[in-house]
Amino acid sequence: MTVTLITNAHIFDGLSPDLSDATSVLVEGDRIAGIGPGIVGPDGALVIDAGGRTLMPGLIDVHWHSMLNFWPISKVFNADMGLLSIYAAHFAGDVLRRGFTTVRDIGGNCFGVKRAIDDGLVAGPRIYPSGGMLSQTSGHMDFRGANDVPAQDGAPLDYMERVGHFLLADGVPEVIKRTREVLRMGATQIKAMAGGGVTTLYDPLDVAEYTLAELSAIVEVAKTWNTYVAIHVNTDAAIQTALDAGVKSIEHGFFITDATAKRMADEGAWWSMQPFMLDEDAPTFESDFVTAKYESCVVGLDAVVGHTKKYGVKTAFGTDSLFDPATSAKQGKLLAKLQNWYTPYEALKMATHDNAQLLKLCGPRDPYVGDLGVIQEGAWADLLVVDGNPLENLDLVADPTNFVIIMKDGKLYQNRLEP
Repeated sequence: MTVTLITNAHIFDGLSPDLSDATSVLVEGDRIAGIGPGIVGPDGALVIDAGGRTLMPGLIDVHWHSMLNFWPISKVFNADMGLLSIYAAHFAGDVLRRGFTTVRDIGGNCFGVKRAIDDGLVAGPRIYPSGGMLSQTSGHMDFRGANDVPAQDGAPLDYMERVGHFLLADGVPEVIKRTREVLRMGATQIKAMAGGGVTTLYDPLDVAEYTLAELSAIVEVAKTWNTYVAIHVNTDAAIQTALDAGVKSIEHGFFITDATAKRMADEGAWWSMQPFMLDEDAPTFESDFVTAKYESCVVGLDAVVGHTKKYGVKTAFGTDSLFDPATSAKQGKLLAKLQNWYTPYEALKMATHDNAQLLKLCGPRDPYVGDLGVIQEGAWADLLVVDGNPLENLDLVADPTNFVIIMKDGKLYQNRLEP
């Protein structure tokens, strides 16, 4: 068992708005074993002097796509699954080196990449996988060609369905079956499409997808496995239907109204937000139609943040980097953009402790039992040492070179300090 002692660090523990006085953190194996100024490591422990820098929990991204973030859409949808998995495993190391030690993969067959990371074969963040995304015909994941409908009964599945990136399902019996299949594959939570989205060509943004009966069936199956459903959705009416069905995680929600925000707060539903803006860091798309849909979404973000803050809606942070390697590389920069609406403390708490609370809604499906997103005894030893104070300057997280120490599971993946 490896033992590491980090001394002379000012701690942001994921909860407190104030840094601690200079103190030490002892890591034994993959857990935090002790915190305090008088801690002494055993003989043979690696001792690292943080030099008065900030020590904080590893960052968490709750809306990530391990398989779909690093290539343009035309390349992804024409790629062999084996090659795609190799590249995804490679780029997972970049995620970790950006300081993100945990992600909730909210769609795509990343089970093999997750296993390779957990087995120590490749470097990458711990992954809470959703597996295949559920979509209705003409829904947000219906990427079939213009002439592929009407579909013939008994026809072979589309390749992206066969390899488990998404699953088309219509009607209550079919959504029940597909939900159970995804859970059988190892999903920690279910991802379903409940409204129009940006990247697809056949679902306008105003469309509500899946009926109440279908969404309720998906939620009911998830409950039988003691986990929850996250939905892609934007329009207010579709969100209301999802809440009626018992959905717990609203992804995107760019058109949330004041009344819906209040209902979400009252019912304890989460808003998983992405800080998308019309600026130099906006993602690029291969279609003008898709670009126009993106622009119509993000103009309403200021209002939605106002509604959700007004009622104290549980809010999580994710990047949703899709089909654009340049945007994926800006994962930390997107986190820094939260300061347009939140204080650095609010943003960092969201990207550590709060995001971890959303992850843990999967209950016994949790593959990583234990506390995440906090610096506490017994928690997973996912630690960053930052060259500066991100509670004063959130822009520090935008540049990965500011992380002089990156540790996950008690293992050092980056150490720019002399032991």
